[in-house]
Amino acid sequence: MSVRPEVDLINRDPNDMNNYIQVEFDDVFAEPTGTHSSDCVWRNSHKCFTCGKNVCYKLMTFFCGICIALAWGCAFAQISFSIIWCFAPYLRAIHIILYPFKKIYSIILAAFLGPLVETFGLILSRIHITHSQGVPPKPIDAIDADDGQRPGCVRKFK
Repeated sequence: MSVRPEVDLINRDPNDMNNYIQVEFDDVFAEPTGTHSSDCVWRNSHKCFTCGKNVCYKLMTFFCGICIALAWGCAFAQISFSIIWCFAPYLRAIHIILYPFKKIYSIILAAFLGPLVETFGLILSRIHITHSQGVPPKPIDAIDADDGQRPGCVRKFK
């Protein structure tokens, strides 16, 4: 039988699951410069907020916390049971049943699409892209045209 570690009563969120919940007075209320209530109101508002939050939270957890924890424990037990005893064996059976089809499919793909994909890869691997900041190259019409010749015409040699 394994020994269970004791519950940490100081750090109750060791995995930082709920660090996004900011419910301290300073995280909820803020008065910008130039818009301040009196110091007495601000101080007592802080005390009322903190006391009300703590008392309500403790009352709700006292009356509901144990029942809710039991309900969630049962829910996660049901989820674990379903995965361990139903889904995992079902997925394993499907994997075993479909394995021959997977092998046949991979052989067919390797035989017919493999050479095609390899050829496209070789063709496309020859493409080189050069990025320059210089003057763009002249169009083909401007390169092969002579003075007395129309652009784009092939020059006839004698």
